[in-house]
Amino acid sequence: MKNYKYPLKRGIVVSNEFAKKGLAGFAVNVGVRCGHDCTYCSSRAMLRMHPAIKKIGRAPFERGYSIVDPDIVEKVAKDAASRQGRGLVEVCTTVDAWAPEAQKLDLGRRCLKALLAEPDWNIRILTKNAAVTKDFDLIKKYRDRVTVGLSLTGTVDKQDILSVIEPYASPIADRMAAMQKAHKMGLRTFGMLCPLLPGIGDSPEQIDQLVRFVAKCGAEEVFCEAVNQRGNNLTMTESVLRENGFLAEAEAVGKIRKRVNRSAYTVELSRNVQAAMRKHMSVKQLRFLLYTSALTPDDEARIRKAPAGVVWLTKEKKQ
Repeated sequence: MKNYKYPLKRGIVVSNEFAKKGLAGFAVNVGVRCGHDCTYCSSRAMLRMHPAIKKIGRAPFERGYSIVDPDIVEKVAKDAASRQGRGLVEVCTTVDAWAPEAQKLDLGRRCLKALLAEPDWNIRILTKNAAVTKDFDLIKKYRDRVTVGLSLTGTVDKQDILSVIEPYASPIADRMAAMQKAHKMGLRTFGMLCPLLPGIGDSPEQIDQLVRFVAKCGAEEVFCEAVNQRGNNLTMTESVLRENGFLAEAEAVGKIRKRVNRSAYTVELSRNVQAAMRKHMSVKQLRFLLYTSALTPDDEARIRKAPAGVVWLTKEKKQ
């Protein structure tokens, strides 16, 4: 993994798209490219025209590199103090503040401190890295202002598969242990089941297990999403799975490159998540994030007949 540095203009930005999702009205990102290097990541497509990509001379859809702003904390502190309109800010929306390159600079904890030093900022933490547990001591002091979530993309029995498509993220077992620790310490939590890829994390049994788990961790809300096709993320995911011998899973991912199949997968996923939520929590706590562009007209009509927990979204804009 090659790590690059690039100065961002702002520390805190308004995020209308994440507000629509119910996640946060503001975003903090510690760079431009995350070092977890997940094959299915949609941020590569969203940020493909960012000037940082051109400056370092790397291809926008290429893997194997990260881009971080080592001075982001000072910018977050400045914006946190100067902004009049405040609210819920997500750390992070596109670049994980606890990814390996960010950990080296302790960016996650330092950004939290900068935000918490100012009143009226509430924080939603979203990460795929169990290293966030090192900051639970700080979070506990401000537990009313911080909610913790670790993205769960499958069950523990699928770790061998997940390890090749999200190579530098923490293993699922470690993420689950972090969620359990947060709950035991009395921290506020939320569930993030995203993305639940076909053939890897979308079976009724897996979904039931994941929802039951986050329920036991005291999740206030559960966000779920089908994988979004952007750039070459599905092609890359299929290729990496196939190269590592996971042929059935590669076939399942490759199948949803066709819109009609992706639409059918999304409908089935929504139904299974709704059923698990009704069983273990309340469907009122579900936030199933759904882009209408992913659906055929017939499938959209099917979901609108049973829309419990669905958050309807239009085409995603660049953050």
